[in-house]
Amino acid sequence: MAGILAWFWNERFWLPHNVTWADLKNTDESTFPQAEDLYLACPLAFCMFMIRLVFERFIARPCALGLKIQANGPQKAQPNAILEKVFTAITKHPDEKRLEGLSKQLDWDVRTIQRWFRHRRNQEKPSTLARFCESMWRFTFYLYIFTYGVRFLKKSPWLWNTRECWYNYPYQNVKSALTNELVELYFLVSLVISTLLDPNINESDFLLMFLHHVATISLITFSYVNNMARVGTLVMCLHDAADVLLEAAKMTNYAKCQRLCNVLFVMFALVFISSRLGVYPVWILNTTVFESWEIVGPYPSWWVFNVLLVLLQALHTFWSYLIVRISCRAISRGKAGKWNPLHVSKDDRSDIESSSDEDDVLPPSQKHHTNGTNGAHGTNGYLSSSPCPDEH
Repeated sequence: MAGILAWFWNERFWLPHNVTWADLKNTDESTFPQAEDLYLACPLAFCMFMIRLVFERFIARPCALGLKIQANGPQKAQPNAILEKVFTAITKHPDEKRLEGLSKQLDWDVRTIQRWFRHRRNQEKPSTLARFCESMWRFTFYLYIFTYGVRFLKKSPWLWNTRECWYNYPYQNVKSALTNELVELYFLVSLVISTLLDPNINESDFLLMFLHHVATISLITFSYVNNMARVGTLVMCLHDAADVLLEAAKMTNYAKCQRLCNVLFVMFALVFISSRLGVYPVWILNTTVFESWEIVGPYPSWWVFNVLLVLLQALHTFWSYLIVRISCRAISRGKAGKWNPLHVSKDDRSDIESSSDEDDVLPPSQKHHTNGTNGAHGTNGYLSSSPCPDEH
């Protein structure tokens, strides 16, 4: 194990030329990041996850009930051992052939079986109250960390001159910035824990969010170990601004404050696209790639750090495409009714599937044929469970 750790923490990979770990030891006058701090990420992230549960139970839930958000979940499907076995062991979305076979086996109408599976899928999805509590937790954290970051950065010279991020690097004593990075790291790891524990998220959403979380956690880890805390605070503050608005828009959507939701979503879209497609590449990537090359020079972990930043930019582009698509669809729908950008496409994790057919699952004795079509409403996967950007 000692040999593996020595190989992993190789100075020539992590640090610039002629810099050693001994040079970055803490003293009475200076505080530098210590790699050992990262070993606490998982246990402290679990503690933050427990704090989240307490917050949602004793703060967010009463707020949701005060806003008349219903605590009851979707209607439950009537018990049926055969269909339950198919649902849990074979498929949650039976094809036409399997539906016909089940119809003959149970002497049920195909539409009745389809409704049963729809209700059964809905049972596993979180209620509006649960989603409101989750968004309120994220909103509270992002608002706190963004406010903390702004108060810290407005007094920092590298906010106005990014070249200050690299002068005297890595011998920079920025204790507050290091604390900010660690808190953000613990929060992101707690999000990974909650994502892994979420049984209802679909595969595509899981892969995108997991990739985003891993990229962001890796970025914070690299910037912390290398003492790139100055540029790290710029990246986090830039991302948190849009995340605050996103979670606020989701909360107002769940509370059915439609006009406020629309305003917040427009603000979020403008801040997100301008900051992550404009400010981020012009301000952040410019200093991490060109200014740092000029002042410090490249070294192995510098290359990895910048590759991760470029990967994050690619994710920004994809998320921006989704936001523009959502906005266009919402505007198109708004021509015929209410404009709601958070009700334009399906999210398999959180949306309640609906149908033009009656809601109750009919017993076999009342089977009949209908021509209704299945539909779905709710939020897009990114807007209801991401990150995203929960994340950065």
